[in-house]
Amino acid sequence: MPQDSTERRVVVTGPPRHPRRAFGYYRPRTEIDEQTTLGHTYVRSLMRSQLRAAFAGFMVLLLLVGPLPLVFAATRNKGLEWTVLGFGLYPPLVLLARWYVRRAERNERDLVRLVEDR
Repeated sequence: MPQDSTERRVVVTGPPRHPRRAFGYYRPRTEIDEQTTLGHTYVRSLMRSQLRAAFAGFMVLLLLVGPLPLVFAATRNKGLEWTVLGFGLYPPLVLLARWYVRRAERNERDLVRLVEDR
């Protein structure tokens, strides 16, 4: 056994584990994670587009369901009420819900595409 421990040391070199960023390197995902002004703008844009889709869906729902109490009060026919609620209203509500979910997913995909493409 050697008495001097420096004789047994071996220095291993390799590529750096964290590559240095080039000047002007841009990562929008980092901007969002670190909550910078630009990241805040990205998130605010997504929130605004989601709110716009929700408002449009709500307005269609309001126009679809809003006049029903007046129609029901004018007709006073229980069979017509259940028919309209069961068969006339349910399919448009399902279609509206599908539209909203697809719109929300598209908004999120657009943001991901914007963030990842740079």
